[in-house]
Amino acid sequence: MPLVQPSAHVTGVRADPVEQLDQRVRELVRRDGVDPQRDGAVVRRLAESVVREHDERSLTGQVAPLADPAAVVSELIARIAGFGPLQPYLDDPTVEEIWINDPTRVFVARNGRHELTNLMLTTAQVHELVERMLKSSGRRIDLSNPFVDAMLPQGHRLHVVLEGISRGFTAVNIRKFVLKAARLRDLVELGSLTPKAAGFLEASVRAGLNVLVAGGTQAGKTTLLNCLAGAIPGGERVISAEEVFEIRFPHPDWVPLQTRQAGLEGTGEIRLRELIKESLRMRPSRIIVGEVRAEECLDLLLALNAGLPGMCTIHANSAREALVKMCTLPLLAGENISARFVVPTVAASVDLVVHLGVDEHGVRRVNEIVGVPGRVENDVIETEPIFRRSGGELRRVGGTPPRLDLFERAGIDVHALLAAAHEGDR
Repeated sequence: MPLVQPSAHVTGVRADPVEQLDQRVRELVRRDGVDPQRDGAVVRRLAESVVREHDERSLTGQVAPLADPAAVVSELIARIAGFGPLQPYLDDPTVEEIWINDPTRVFVARNGRHELTNLMLTTAQVHELVERMLKSSGRRIDLSNPFVDAMLPQGHRLHVVLEGISRGFTAVNIRKFVLKAARLRDLVELGSLTPKAAGFLEASVRAGLNVLVAGGTQAGKTTLLNCLAGAIPGGERVISAEEVFEIRFPHPDWVPLQTRQAGLEGTGEIRLRELIKESLRMRPSRIIVGEVRAEECLDLLLALNAGLPGMCTIHANSAREALVKMCTLPLLAGENISARFVVPTVAASVDLVVHLGVDEHGVRRVNEIVGVPGRVENDVIETEPIFRRSGGELRRVGGTPPRLDLFERAGIDVHALLAAAHEGDR
């Protein structure tokens, strides 16, 4: 349906005044000194006022009437305060991710499945969208820095690869922050966890076990990390460190930190390693690292090995591979770091590994929960599976979690908890 209904009483009048309304709202925004990205409510009021004024004038035949004034208001807001043609997908709660392979190939992901949209952009539109998105984040992209990770005002994560690194176009990816779960019980309702497994994980976090969350891209690692963090007792002080703010959970004493890219002079960069080291000076009761990818893994291990409880995420195809990767990444920190030191340190520092995956229907599920008792045999870290997905169900498989003294200190009867889980699976 067109947004404007042509008037039979008016000749020589443009049939689509949306462009004129757009210019009028922009004039008011500039006049009032409004920041469209931060003051979306003010932009909405201005757009509604301009559209209402247009409707009143249409009654006299001076301008063509609007067929759908509410739709025009939404389009004006998307153009001025939002992100133009992408805004409908950003507003759609079923869309999890948006990416632009080239201006004529815009994809979205729903329920873990990819869809090619019918949206056709121009190169100029893509560049303008990227510039507007980065303006709101305070980060930059240029020939000397052709990659960027940034956070959009709504909490969505933006990643851009500049043309020249990507072939023939600027590649854009927006991973939306869609809050589907804030607590472990929410993951039970979504089918990712069983009630017994959720109860065990919550007890493990309360007791202060170190938890490693592993899985592939879009497997739900950050969501699970948020839910685990939501189980941290309120009396503890939490410090989190990540590349871009993605961790969100309710807690009264929490300081989130994020990295910073270098400025135009090539100085001022703050890496994840520095954030982890700095967090230890802030009197934390618990540390959370959004994701370990490189040598910062060493700093995290040193913190955990010193008795500071924590949790983090890592890309891996299984719990076993996650432990192998935790033993490999610290070696990137320097030639003086050896496997002889790292392997037993990982075994002593990681208590639980939770591995997630996406099933054939696009549903994110916990596939296994593995305990790490701290033993090493022939440079291989021993593990004890506690829960494992079998036949489509996450079942108790008999392993015993480590650090039973921590459960006892927290007043948790973990044996009774796991026995109930075992009975529930029968």
